[in-house]
Formats: sequence, C-alpha cells, structure tokens
Amino acid sequence: MSQTGATQQRSADAIRPLEKTFSEAELTDLRNRIAATKWPERETVADATQGVQLATTQALAQYWATDYDWRKCEAKLNALPNFITEIDGLDIHFIHVRSKHQNALPLIVTHGWPGSVVEQLKIIDPLTNPTAHGGMAEDAFDVVIPSLPGYGYSGKPTTTGWDVAHIARAWVTLMKRLGYDKFVAQGGDWGALVVDQMGVQAAPELLGIHSNMPGIFPPEIDAAAFSGKQPSGLSADEKVAYDRLQFVYQKGIAYGFQMGLRPQTLYGIADSPVGLASYFLDHDARSYELIARVFSGESEGLTRDDILDNITITWLTNTALSGARLYWENWNKLGYFNAKGVSIPVAVSVFPDELYPAPQSWTEQAYPKLIHYNKLPKGGHFAAWEQPKLFAEEVRAGFRSLR
Repeated sequence: MSQTGATQQRSADAIRPLEKTFSEAELTDLRNRIAATKWPERETVADATQGVQLATTQALAQYWATDYDWRKCEAKLNALPNFITEIDGLDIHFIHVRSKHQNALPLIVTHGWPGSVVEQLKIIDPLTNPTAHGGMAEDAFDVVIPSLPGYGYSGKPTTTGWDVAHIARAWVTLMKRLGYDKFVAQGGDWGALVVDQMGVQAAPELLGIHSNMPGIFPPEIDAAAFSGKQPSGLSADEKVAYDRLQFVYQKGIAYGFQMGLRPQTLYGIADSPVGLASYFLDHDARSYELIARVFSGESEGLTRDDILDNITITWLTNTALSGARLYWENWNKLGYFNAKGVSIPVAVSVFPDELYPAPQSWTEQAYPKLIHYNKLPKGGHFAAWEQPKLFAEEVRAGFRSLR
C-alpha cells in the first residue's frame, strides 16, 4: 500500500471523540411544538385497546413542555467516553467504558427500537465496576454500547443494505478496531436479533452471546402463531409463549408492519413531538402499562425522565424515520422471534413481562450450546433500562463460564 493509501486507511479507521450539545433554540422549538399540538378527541373505550390513551399522552406532553430538562441527560451522556468511527462508509457512534479491574471481559451491548443508548446507561457502572454493586472484580467488563445505524448519534444510511446481518458484521469490526481479539455480545429487541446474527456468523473473536429476547420458536410454531392456527401437543410453558407470540403477531406489533412496509410514510412522527412520543409508547402492552403508570404518578423501574430522555434524543437527532427503516431492511429476511441456527455458546435471561417468556425446551433446541438459562421474578422488554441490577447480575452470571 502506498503512503497515501495507508494514510487514507488510517483516517477511515480513526476513532474520534464525540461531545454533543444541542442548542437552546432546538429545545425551545421542541417545547413550542409540544404546546402547539392539535389534540384528537378521547378514545371511545375505557382501556388501551384503541392505542395510547389521550390522558397518558397529555400528561406526558404537559411534563415534557414545562418541567422536563434534557440538559440532565445530555450531561450524563457527555460525562461518558463517546466516540465516532466510520464502518463501511457510515459513522457509528458508541460509548466505550473500560473497567478499572484487570482482565475485564470486553462486551458489546446493543439496544433496540424504540430505543437508544439511553436504555443502557444504568448498566454501565454495575458491569464495569462490579465491586461497587455487590459483584466481584473477576466479573468486570469493558463495555461498548453503539448506537444502531440511523439511531441517535450514529449516521443515517443513505443507501439500502444496513440490515441486521450487516450490523452484526460491523460490530465485530468495531470491537477488533478497539483492540479486542476476544469479546462477548449482549442484546435485547433489535439487539437480540443482532447478537443472534453474530452467533450465526460466529466470528472467531466472539466467545458467546447473551439475549433477553432470544429467538427460540421452531419454524412451524412461528408460522402457526402468525397465521393464528393453534398447534397441538404444547407443554404449559410452550403454550404461554405461543399465546403471547400469537398476540404480538395478531394485535401487538402494528408498528412493525407499518415500518417494515412503508417507513417513509411516517412523516408525522418526524414533525410532531407528541406524535413521536405516542408512537414510541405503543411498543407492547406490558411496557405500555408500566409507562402509563409512571405518568399517572406511580413508578416501577422507569421514571418520566427515563422515558422522555429516550424520546428526546430521537427527536433532537431527527432519527425517527432512519431508525424505522431498520424494519424495512429486515422485512421477510431472517424473521424476528424464530430460531436462527446459532451454534456458539449462548446465555438467556427470561424476564416475565417480555413479549414472550422463552420456554427452556425451545431455548435448548434453538441454542445447542446453551450455557445459562434463568427466569427472573420481574422485569419486561426493556430489562436493562427497567431492572438494571437484575440485568447486570444476569450478564455476569451468563458469561462467567467464558472467562
């Protein structure tokens, strides 16, 4: 390679520090748009069967426009080591926190939709500094948390092709670029699909994966849930998982069909903060119940600021549609909840209010090298965000045998 070529290669592979501060004008515009919301009438039912309820959305909007302070979240983010690096022509943002403990295990953690790195902030210290959180020094991790392409501070793809398989390859490139020749990976929601694909691709540097939304359904069960045909011969645990999956496909994943088929049509959530917030709240029934309680004065795991931090970073980076296109990229490609053929070591944590509680029988079939399986007493789809203590303990336990 010529000297010029070598210089260009080093430049393309460069890891650049990032500190991001949004202008006061952008925050004022956000508050003004919230205040100018054109509200529809109340839903005609007494529950959430028609979608996100007016009272919940108005309570969120009132707090967002008057009392919420984005600068607190911005300060938390900027206090961490944030970086940008270019992979396959796209800028990828990531947080990289090294442990003070020797022989820490490198770990890359991937968020999902409607998400951002905000969801993982609470697990950074328990994983990098376990002795301060009831763990042992030998349980320490170096933690890397990237923003998915098109999400948060990462670049927005301008061409097609950034599907889950591509992201999985990019994460291996990122970890190797950081100097890690052995590492593990964790994910939930889209992150779970990413780590499954990392497991399928089985890069030699990848020791194993941990998932809190494992792809475990046999093909015939996945197809039956989509069509609504009840299979016979299921155990009690399998029937619960099947019934939950059928509900997801039949009633609970309208946003997935919309974004998978026509993401560019969603101009409303790019133009209206309240439109974006209500769309993000309508992820799954159990998560919505938890969030709605928060805005009616209760709290369990998440706060109003938690929820609005995640929505606000999407608003300020204008990534509602670029994030939505991930569904289009994966439409009819690899499936969502089905077994993918992962052959490397896998740890699975089952939180009871996940979209479905993965039965051990199907989990063992899907992951022949299952090294950890545990059912937790509480927690839902956004486990790292909602139950960071339990989540960190599970990650430590799940990967302990791979150190």
